[in-house]
Amino acid sequence: MLYTAKEELPQEFIDNYTVIDIETTGLSCVKNEIIELSALKIRNNKVVDKFSSLVKPAGHINSFIRGLTGISDDLVKDAKDITRVLPSFIDFIDKDTVLGHNVKFDLRFIKYNLQKHFQRDFNNDAVDTMKISRKYCTALTSHRLQSLAEHFNINTKGHHRALKDCEITNYVYQNIKQLNLK
Repeated sequence: MLYTAKEELPQEFIDNYTVIDIETTGLSCVKNEIIELSALKIRNNKVVDKFSSLVKPAGHINSFIRGLTGISDDLVKDAKDITRVLPSFIDFIDKDTVLGHNVKFDLRFIKYNLQKHFQRDFNNDAVDTMKISRKYCTALTSHRLQSLAEHFNINTKGHHRALKDCEITNYVYQNIKQLNLK
């Protein structure tokens, strides 16, 4: 479903957007940090550009996150910090509608960091594939990205890395869209 800062809009299926996903050191945008930012720019339902960058956190990456994502302190030791990566990520997105799975999680971190480091807002429209799957895939008992990928026979090797999760999210969205525009 497409959301704006003001209201929910009726248009759910669009052809031009940017898929976003982040990896973080935990669930709190205040206490935890972004360690990877990725995006896919989609035009006429086709990937036309990609953005992906590791982000060096101020703190350490714990063993749970390391095991989940494969991102370690060693992997990010030469990465740029959030103040150097986030502006490029936002420039890549531009004014596009963003699409993500449980996108409010990603947007909380992005908005918090934009405000904290740049005193800037992020008010792009957003489409949440989790909400769309709950509306259109009612026979499914789980609407996790992994479950939807399995349902649509999408390869998930490498998931829990931001760029791969962008790709999976886009495939899920395109599959739901095709089923409902027939």
